[in-house]
Amino acid sequence: MTSSKPEWEDAPDISERIKYLLSVVDMPWVIKSRVFCFRSYQSSARAYARIWGFNKVWQLALDQDPAYVIEVLSEKYDGLPKHKQDEVLLHELCHIPKTFSGALLPHTHKGHGSFHGKLRQLVSAYKKSR
Repeated sequence: MTSSKPEWEDAPDISERIKYLLSVVDMPWVIKSRVFCFRSYQSSARAYARIWGFNKVWQLALDQDPAYVIEVLSEKYDGLPKHKQDEVLLHELCHIPKTFSGALLPHTHKGHGSFHGKLRQLVSAYKKSR
């Protein structure tokens, strides 16, 4: 059995979409210039997209500011309708805390202020703006 290693490439189309989404949803804490986007190929992950945080110990070691990478998995993400792609990207953005610290927020399932509650609010705001 042959396994292929994932490959990554810069995804300027995703970066542009993130900038657009941040212009229509209320997430002023997200520093657009510190969110980087990549498209991966040949990943065996089940996800449509992932977000990677640049945590504090790496920031200190490399003397860099907090940052995030949003990775879309080509085989799963690219075939989605545009509105579903946007929902996936909004989902990933919801993992960024208001402190923009490089950490990631987990999924929680309780209440209006939960991760999923906030995601529903963002998707609703996005749909109203279209």
